[in-house]
Amino acid sequence: MSEQSVNLLDFDPPGLANYFADLGEKPFRSQQLLKWIYQQDIDDFDEMTNLSKALRGKLAEQAVVRLPEVAMDHKSDDGTRKFLFRLVDGNCIETVFIPESERGTLCVSSQVGCALNCSFCSTATQGFNRNLTVGEIIGQVLLAKRLLMADGWGERPVTNVVMMGMGEPLLNFDNVISAMRLMLDDQTFGLSKRRVTLSTSGVVPEIARLKEILPVSLAVSLHAANDDLRNELVPINKKYPIKELLDACRHYVAGDSKRRRVTFEYVMLDGVNDTDADARALLKLLKRVPSKMNLIPFNPFPHTQYNCSSQERIDRFRDILHRGGIVTVTRKTRGDDIDAACGQLAGDFKDRTRRRESRISTINISPNKVIRGSAG
Repeated sequence: MSEQSVNLLDFDPPGLANYFADLGEKPFRSQQLLKWIYQQDIDDFDEMTNLSKALRGKLAEQAVVRLPEVAMDHKSDDGTRKFLFRLVDGNCIETVFIPESERGTLCVSSQVGCALNCSFCSTATQGFNRNLTVGEIIGQVLLAKRLLMADGWGERPVTNVVMMGMGEPLLNFDNVISAMRLMLDDQTFGLSKRRVTLSTSGVVPEIARLKEILPVSLAVSLHAANDDLRNELVPINKKYPIKELLDACRHYVAGDSKRRRVTFEYVMLDGVNDTDADARALLKLLKRVPSKMNLIPFNPFPHTQYNCSSQERIDRFRDILHRGGIVTVTRKTRGDDIDAACGQLAGDFKDRTRRRESRISTINISPNKVIRGSAG
């Protein structure tokens, strides 16, 4: 099969129905095909016995089900599993499975690298190559599911998907939306909108679009309570400052009868954003946004200028937020022994931004030179 063939994983359910209509077929054929691929794990058209022989011939001539290749498969001591998936152009991305007693969460990438430049994130140090296609996004879910089932994880190993891997999902909006539609469809994975979470660094206009098109659970990488510090940690804040971001978050959950909340993610950086004053500033900042807070112990990576806050400091920070009325949990670090923890995903790809080179040239920067803003 030629690499020019249509990859059927690139179609969301409406797109696949249109594809079959163009072939002169009834729309319900698309639902049959979705079941074969995503539920029966069949990629060979000849085995799709409820499709006509003529249709199977057409598909064999012009279409393919193209999954990423497994470049590496690492298993952590705590059960976390990190996959390095190789794409057709040779770039590699990382996908992480986190098993828990009640669920299995898959952390999925949306870009090869990341176009943003958050200073505490390993992916950012690697630069950026390109957006992932729909097939490359949903292919991570499908391939991980098959690999996990083969290892005895049961018929439904992936119960939750978080768009928190490599990349900023809202900068690959259309492809991410199509991939999430596939995650939600009853003929594929059948996940609920509550079990699919999109994490963003704060691309404000696209948050509004997301609500109108596919209002899945929303997580926001906040990491600071004032613009000066957040500009340093999350540079997109210079374009969409905190007030605009929180207005968008408030609108996202407004009118929801089930009392949805935005999950805010806050990486704990020693001496940077972890004081009592920072915690009190967060309480003031979030008092009008239905919120829950995930505190993330910083996970180190080579050449980083940051250190993780002490457990005592994290606990005190959590307690201040909790007493102030915000449901706050400290995320348990998972998979750090295989560099699969939050902020550690790096992949293997050609950087088109030259950011990797500039990062290496500044590795002697002292942590004391991080610019702090007032938390009061």
